[in-house]
Amino acid sequence: MQMPFLPGRDAALFLDFDGTLVGIAETPEAVKVPDGLVPLLAQLHDALEGAVAIVSGRPVDVLDRFLAPLRLPTAGEHGAHRRDAEGQLMERAPTDLSEVIAAANALANRHTGLLVERKQAAVALHYRLAPELEQLCLDTMAETVGDRPEFELLRGKCVVEIKPAGTNKGTAITAYLKEAPFLDRKPFFFGDDTTDESGFAVAQAFGGLGIKVGPGSTRATARVDGPAAVYEWLKQAADALAGPGTAPR
Repeated sequence: MQMPFLPGRDAALFLDFDGTLVGIAETPEAVKVPDGLVPLLAQLHDALEGAVAIVSGRPVDVLDRFLAPLRLPTAGEHGAHRRDAEGQLMERAPTDLSEVIAAANALANRHTGLLVERKQAAVALHYRLAPELEQLCLDTMAETVGDRPEFELLRGKCVVEIKPAGTNKGTAITAYLKEAPFLDRKPFFFGDDTTDESGFAVAQAFGGLGIKVGPGSTRATARVDGPAAVYEWLKQAADALAGPGTAPR
């Protein structure tokens, strides 16, 4: 599998957050944003004329808080909420999650180490602190959803999530690529989890590159070792785009 080549001025960058820009932490609130990341993203945003977006399972407002004062184009909750380059927020119609929340909370109340993350359009049950409960978490959430077509069960790294059906990181990236300033650009998408596979597929279908962060099987055609390697690649990309040898778009 190849290492990702550096982008030209015709690129668009799409970046997952947890496990990609920041390391995975024991709880969602415990992640640490590396020093220098925010100004680096701002530099890339300027160099690529705004074609830099965050594509994450996190809510948009949470991503804004971690990356303040930046307010990049952001697809949150796997695309259920998406803010475009003009700052307009597009949201899926709300779905009744009361049964899912009740089941997840009941399980977490019975087992130490489980954490329920209530999002606007989704519910995530984290078991990183109790990995032995993986199958119980999966079975409970799957049973709660049953065959309801409006929901989809999504598995990630030590998390089981119920989200609206028909939304994923691939659909979010596709939507961006139909809009300025992403239109007619070559997409690069960095992600670390199974939830990023749809994004890799779309980036590569549009003539770009999917970059898997860390180990694991993937449809991405390039790979880097971890968030530190992502940071270094972004820094090299920013330096290259700022250099006199870079051809204008």
